[in-house]
Amino acid sequence: MTTSTPLLQVSKLSVAHSDIEAVSEVDLTVGEGQIVTVIGPNGAGKTTLLSALIGLLPSRGTISVDGEMIERPEIDRMIARGLSLVPETRALFGPMTVEDNLVLGAFRRRRDAGFDRAKALDDVYARFPRLWERRRQAAETLSGGEQQMLALGRALIGRPRLLMLDEPSLGLAPLLVRELFRMIEGLRAAGVSILLVEQNARAALRVADYAYVLELGRVGLEGPADVLAGDPRVISAYLGRGADATRGTSFATRHEIPAR
Repeated sequence: MTTSTPLLQVSKLSVAHSDIEAVSEVDLTVGEGQIVTVIGPNGAGKTTLLSALIGLLPSRGTISVDGEMIERPEIDRMIARGLSLVPETRALFGPMTVEDNLVLGAFRRRRDAGFDRAKALDDVYARFPRLWERRRQAAETLSGGEQQMLALGRALIGRPRLLMLDEPSLGLAPLLVRELFRMIEGLRAAGVSILLVEQNARAALRVADYAYVLELGRVGLEGPADVLAGDPRVISAYLGRGADATRGTSFATRHEIPAR
């Protein structure tokens, strides 16, 4: 994918829930300034993968950031290295105002030399003007699209090097989905690397540079996003007439996936 040292390099990553291995020996790379997407049906292990990368779940295998191996991925250490996760649930503090949620997102930067909280807030409001309009409202009163903007703004105010998004389009109307993906492309243009987990395969492949298909916890297929978007197997499982990943359509059960 890239000849320089990857921002994120994952090798043989495995995650088990009780006696069940939810993610098995996943290799994954994210380069600087890239959007990398992971697509797959419900239950494929996509959310588990992100949770392990940010340090919320124990894992086996290796995770390297800027070529430095992280021996024990823990959430505070991963955030300190510039990783940020926007979970599927958005995890907002509902009774708190929009601005207070954003201030909490800036907490890790409070001791950074030259950090100006007011300017950081202004930067977020410039990117998401609707948050400025709603800044005094409780987060729980926002619409779904506005809550997603707030979740993104809260992550971005910490200036992450790698932004990990878990199903950001979930529950949004089609018009808001299009707006969201324009925002994601804008973040890449601003220099933010993105690891995007999505069931909306068509939209994800359209904006991504590189893609992985995750099935039953394993990477079954990978390649440049535009190449995978034209792969007959991906079209049949995710992009063709009647394909619906949200219903758990199984790529692996309908196609023999080549060994990687």
